[in-house]
Amino acid sequence: MAETAAPQSGDESAPDTLGPRAVVGVMTPGMNTVVQPELEALRPAGVTNQVQRFTLGGDRISDDLSLHAGVLMAASPAVLAIGLTSDAGPGGVVRLAGRCDELADELGVPVCNASIADHVGLRTLGAERIGVVTPFTPDVDAVVRQNFVDAGFDVVAVGGTCAPSLPAICTTTLDEVRATFARVGAEAVAAGATALCQVGTALPVVDLLDELEEATGLPIVACNAAVYWQALRTIGLDDPVPGFGTLLRDH
Repeated sequence: MAETAAPQSGDESAPDTLGPRAVVGVMTPGMNTVVQPELEALRPAGVTNQVQRFTLGGDRISDDLSLHAGVLMAASPAVLAIGLTSDAGPGGVVRLAGRCDELADELGVPVCNASIADHVGLRTLGAERIGVVTPFTPDVDAVVRQNFVDAGFDVVAVGGTCAPSLPAICTTTLDEVRATFARVGAEAVAAGATALCQVGTALPVVDLLDELEEATGLPIVACNAAVYWQALRTIGLDDPVPGFGTLLRDH
């Protein structure tokens, strides 16, 4: 019987040594210091995350997104997870979705983004009446609300941490996050919501998810957890990831 040669180093058909089940490509805005560590905490066994940064701006979300995604493709990711929500701009969710569809066509791999992943996560939980937590001020929260309404959700409560700038979102304290969830959660529960959702991928939430779900009494779809959950499920990895909320644990 002929022996089958073992895959050689550099063999493109061989599984990645440290990520034999999958390599996940993660893309995040350059200033965002939260996406990378939060998604790293969610990795199942046999999966690695490879990270690339891009610059925000312009009508196309980012003028250099395709360039940096192309660089990341050298790592042979099975899927890209774009660590970005665009709910803060009118029509931003639709524009980001279109940009990611274009990118998927260019690269030949699925491309998930955190705004759409929030919607998919909420629908997976069967949640239509929701509260929304943001890192933004009330004027921007009104835009966020409208984007969710346009997507078919009934938003009964919305509130933010009022970060003064995008970079400042990353420095939001965990106690500020807890206080905002408590405030929005109480209003949402009183109005009959069945879930909370969080936008703004620079807001540190993932490590608190079990705690916040217990405190508010509601399942929480947090954008960074949601985009990683969707990326894993898209490539057929259905491992439960306990310790980070209902979505990753039970779905």
